[in-house]
Amino acid sequence: MNGFRDGGTPGRRARGELESNVLAALWSADGPLTARQVLTGLPDDLAYTTVLTILSRLYDKGMLVRHRAGRGYAYEPARDEASHTAHRMKSLLEGGSDREAVLTRFVSELSERDEQLLQHLLSGPEDHAGPDGAGH
Repeated sequence: MNGFRDGGTPGRRARGELESNVLAALWSADGPLTARQVLTGLPDDLAYTTVLTILSRLYDKGMLVRHRAGRGYAYEPARDEASHTAHRMKSLLEGGSDREAVLTRFVSELSERDEQLLQHLLSGPEDHAGPDGAGH
C-alpha cells in the first residue's frame, strides 16, 4: 500500500468514496439538500466546488433527482439506500462469470441472522413472520 487513498495524491479520496459519502448524507436527510447543506454534513475539508461536481456527476448518472432552489438546485436520491444497494449487488452478480460460485461464497459469508433472513425471504409470502418471530 502506498499510503494514498486513490493511488495518486496523498490524502486525496477516490471518486467512489466521495460519491458514497454524498449519497449517505442525502439518504440521512429528511428531504432534498442544496450543495451547501450536503457540504455541512460531510466530514473533512471538502471544497464547495467538489461537492457540486459530485452532485452533478450523480445526477448525470441518474442517481439523483434535483429541484430548483433559488439560483441553484436541491438534490435527493432517485431511490432509497436499500434499492441502490440491491441494484449494485445485482450488477456485480451479472458481471461475474460464475454466478453459482459467487452466490455460494456470498451465502457462506452471511451471519447466521442474515442467513435466516434470506431463508425467510426465499420461502415466499405465506410466512409473514420474520426470523425473530416478529411480523413485518
